[in-house]
Amino acid sequence: MLTLQLSDPVEKIRGVGPRYLKYLHKLGITTVKDLLWHFPFRYEDFSRIKKIKDLQPGETASIIGTITKISLRRSWRKKMFIIEGKVEDDTGSINVIWFNQTYLIKNLPVGTTVSLSGKIKTKGKQLLLSSPVYEIISQQKLNKNFFSELRNTARLVPIYPETKGLSSRAIRYLVQYTLKHLRFPADPLPLSLIQKYHLLPLAIALRQIHFPDSLELAQKAKNRFIWSSLLLSQLYLLKIRTRLLSLKFPRIKLDIPLLKSWVQSLPFTLTPDQKQALWEIAQNLARQPMNRLLEGDVGSGKTIVAIGAALLTYKSNYQVAVMAPTEILAQQHFQKFKQYLQSFSVRLALLTSSGCKYYEEGLEGKISKKAFRKIISSPLPIVVIGTHALIQKDILFNKLGLVIVDEQHRFGVEQRKKLLLNNKQEIPHLLSLTATPIPRTLALVFYGDMDLSVLQTMPQGRKKVITKVVLPRDREKIYQFIRQEIRQGHQAFVICPRIETPEDKSNIKASDLLTYAQKLNYEVKAVKKEYQKLSQEIFPDLRIAMLHGKLKPAEKEEIMKKFKQGKIDILVSTSVVEVGIDVPNATIMMIEGAEHFGLAQLHQFRGRVGRSSFQSYCFLFTENTNSSSIRRLRSLVKYNDGFRLAEIDLSLRGPGEFLGTKQSGIPDLIMKSLLNKEMVQQVHQEAEELLHQSPDLKKWPTLATAFQEFIQSRG
Repeated sequence: MLTLQLSDPVEKIRGVGPRYLKYLHKLGITTVKDLLWHFPFRYEDFSRIKKIKDLQPGETASIIGTITKISLRRSWRKKMFIIEGKVEDDTGSINVIWFNQTYLIKNLPVGTTVSLSGKIKTKGKQLLLSSPVYEIISQQKLNKNFFSELRNTARLVPIYPETKGLSSRAIRYLVQYTLKHLRFPADPLPLSLIQKYHLLPLAIALRQIHFPDSLELAQKAKNRFIWSSLLLSQLYLLKIRTRLLSLKFPRIKLDIPLLKSWVQSLPFTLTPDQKQALWEIAQNLARQPMNRLLEGDVGSGKTIVAIGAALLTYKSNYQVAVMAPTEILAQQHFQKFKQYLQSFSVRLALLTSSGCKYYEEGLEGKISKKAFRKIISSPLPIVVIGTHALIQKDILFNKLGLVIVDEQHRFGVEQRKKLLLNNKQEIPHLLSLTATPIPRTLALVFYGDMDLSVLQTMPQGRKKVITKVVLPRDREKIYQFIRQEIRQGHQAFVICPRIETPEDKSNIKASDLLTYAQKLNYEVKAVKKEYQKLSQEIFPDLRIAMLHGKLKPAEKEEIMKKFKQGKIDILVSTSVVEVGIDVPNATIMMIEGAEHFGLAQLHQFRGRVGRSSFQSYCFLFTENTNSSSIRRLRSLVKYNDGFRLAEIDLSLRGPGEFLGTKQSGIPDLIMKSLLNKEMVQQVHQEAEELLHQSPDLKKWPTLATAFQEFIQSRG
């Protein structure tokens, strides 16, 4: 008898020929394990098995009976084939109908015993089973407990992620065959953890996640796989942390007099949180390799903390690289570093796609890229600020001590690694900044290898931004209010979800016209169209400009420069302004199509105003009057705490939407775990304890093997 192992190629499964193999590969399934870990995303509940006489219209049910009549006819009016049949059990009969499935005439001849599952309808006074799922019950199955053999009917039926040519029905057959012939491996989870957390053992979990006896067991099976997947992820992050701590690193002097002198030179007082974060970072730089996430709400002052860390590093004769996600933000950082370090004789350089700048006391100006490369390849201490241009192959630092990555979630792991590995002798310290408040659950899962510093208090003197949800009927009233604000010398942002609206309707199929017409009633606002409307119809007397990602870097820089200088009254933009842009005179944030953004992102936009002593306002325009959408937007009116909003966003939209569609390399199971705080905390603690007991995990050989496979799968 054929025995399958998890490592076997999927073509070893009976029924997998060249055609199916192509479709399975399309789903990323190449081995038996890939197939068994291709979990259902939902289940059809066909578990209510009833006698025909007990069936009720509108219910979903399953029946076991015999085909007594079956025929095929063609409907010329609708151009389809109709298969009509009758099924009987010992209590009565019911009519059955299928559409365009002509093969059923051959598959289900009169006398066939079948299990049928579907929705009960009525035709006239008679009951009708329309397009049911069917399963033939052979004489062999009838002679034993055939219910355990069913996979498509009369049970909870798994529905899988599919691809054209490979249906859930086909996947169910392959999975059932595989489970029947599998040599189940030893469970990688230690027995103590299985017992402590009442987890299903691997063999039971695999059967129950695919063909569950109940929804409760299906959920228990999912939890078991989430738990084990999360454990491997946490072990991986903790091992990275341990390995990092063993590396040679730049020892940055804990210069307290320097820090005190710099803090006293600032034109404002640091918040208690800023002081605490700076102290944590300073100690970290002196004692061990730093891999730290500085997390702070919008406007909480992360940049000034980063400048303090850069000063300490510079004065220990090391170089600093500051990496920003956009050219606008890199330019802004350059100006801030220059402003707050001008009394401390610090060399600065700026590298973007537009060119290079250099600054030191008494000297400032543009330099060639060749001169820039020469400066940073010397052991001269310098703070270099730039975009992704900093990780080009020809950019080689001589003595890199600290890497500061602003809005680090916008850079891939590989990009960060390039900066970190620039130095061969020592691993530079890493400080990542993010203004996206990350719930602790996410922080543990994705940043378990990092230390965390949090800024929650805001600088003094700032007023709370007044936030309102604006429905279509109030649009004119808000336009008048914006005009009043601008007359008082203030400025406004207008944010749109997209750059332009598709204008070409010539290729729309007739079948799509209704959908298109519906979309027109609920059009997603676009920058170009909104710019024309505001500049030509609503505010023709005001100075209006637009900003979006398709503009050339020089154009974007010029527009932002004019906006900061007060030469533009209203800036119509996409989410390019979400991160870091600082215009204290802007008091209005108007967001079109606010329902298209997550709460965390809307909170980021709101943080672009209220950066001075002026009262500021955030208007959330929405065309969608759906109650749940309005309720979600009103959480921004109620809460000004980014951490609270991030928790709400995570629970409402799910982790995939919260993190963004391009968040890659995260197993689906781990994504599902992010809503279960208790589980994440449990797994994190258990991972720490396992490594404490056995750093190489050899105390649990099957877990050690699974962990090695996990590392290899990450490349």
